[in-house]
Amino acid sequence: MTGSTAILGSTGSIGTQAIEVAQMHGIRVTALAANTRVDELVKQARTLHPELLCIADESRYPALKEAAAGLGCRLLAGTDGLCEIAQHESTETLLNSVVGMVGLKPTLAAIAAKKPIALANKETLVTGGTLVTETALLSGSHILPVDSEHSAIFQCIQSQSADVMAPLTPDYTGRETRRIILTASGGPFRGLSKRELARVKAADALKHPNWSMGNKVTIDSATMMNKGLEVIEACHLFNVTPDKIEIVVHRESIVHSAVEFEDGAVVAQLGTPDMKVPIAYALSYPDRMETGVKRLDLFSLGTLHFERPDTETFRCLPLAIEAFRKGGTYPVILNAANEVLVGRFLAGEIRLPDIADGVERAMEKWGRNDRILSLDDVLVVDELVRKEL
Repeated sequence: MTGSTAILGSTGSIGTQAIEVAQMHGIRVTALAANTRVDELVKQARTLHPELLCIADESRYPALKEAAAGLGCRLLAGTDGLCEIAQHESTETLLNSVVGMVGLKPTLAAIAAKKPIALANKETLVTGGTLVTETALLSGSHILPVDSEHSAIFQCIQSQSADVMAPLTPDYTGRETRRIILTASGGPFRGLSKRELARVKAADALKHPNWSMGNKVTIDSATMMNKGLEVIEACHLFNVTPDKIEIVVHRESIVHSAVEFEDGAVVAQLGTPDMKVPIAYALSYPDRMETGVKRLDLFSLGTLHFERPDTETFRCLPLAIEAFRKGGTYPVILNAANEVLVGRFLAGEIRLPDIADGVERAMEKWGRNDRILSLDDVLVVDELVRKEL
């Protein structure tokens, strides 16, 4: 179990729950970072007394400096501040739960410093891909998944192969798995037609049936881009191809994912939908610890439902899989275009189906099979899409 952790994205859904887990078990929080929420960040700092405090939005640094006066924390700002936290000597484990491309650079910084990473930032593996995995293998930095689905897959694999210490380690090859069953809630619009999707508003899309998440991730769930990004993550984490991943819509979100092995046995991880479980597992691995979550009662559930995803209506899912298959710059373009278009949808400028249409056009326009060799390669493509889209 980790004795201390630094939390990037501390005011978001994952970050606040991670703080609750840390307080429950006496895990020291050495650093906190938020994007723009200065007041919430300072409130957390007054309780947790971290050494470092960072606001990612540099324009908010003067407000942080004023609000944090007298706290005794070292104040940081911007991506450089996030990276300093990632590499700081007090950071035993980095919990990266920021949203968006901003999460990639501090993840690479932590890897360079050989820090274990509890990863809740999808964009790290979606855009960084092989660059991240190869760098982690060389440094010996373990990446432990915090997403409920990837944590479930990891736990299922652990049940079969106790010698596998973590994904992204030299002894993990992916041969242990015959099939990964990646579950999806289906989001708030499961069963709607394309025409019906065109009429939904942002307020409707933000009402997820099972999970409490930030706005961007909730919209990704509504379009099923979230599941597409998770396929890409799973391919990198568990060294498999999309052919070995089956997506199953499971509206109750009780089965968090499952793994089929060579003998036909299927091992699944079940539990009430609560992110404290995967957060705690990443922070306590290889041990387990109390989370205080509601216990699973199969009798009250009665029945669980499973169905195939509607990839004709929710086109972001197959677009993400296509981006992974093509490789090169395609996943970076997919991610950047999606971030821009989700922002436009939230602002009321476009309709929900326009997100998939825009992502597809961006991939067609700028997609290349050139291999991503460095962080600069990622950043150049990302900036191009954001500037030109």
